[in-house]
Amino acid sequence: MMYGALWRILPGPAWVRVLLLLVLAAAVVLACFEWLFPIVAERMPFNDPNVQTGASGSLTEAGVTPR
Repeated sequence: MMYGALWRILPGPAWVRVLLLLVLAAAVVLACFEWLFPIVAERMPFNDPNVQTGASGSLTEAGVTPR
């Protein structure tokens, strides 16, 4: 539905529309990699490289005490 509307509003013959769609798709991908993904990556919990250690020096998970 959206793609049909996009195809109808683009000017020119089919090959020009395909070229314009490729340029638009490349611009969207570039914008995602340049601005969107870095913003989202800062808020992801699995990007934290820190490892917590307990009092005995053994590795622990957050909120779990060692036995």
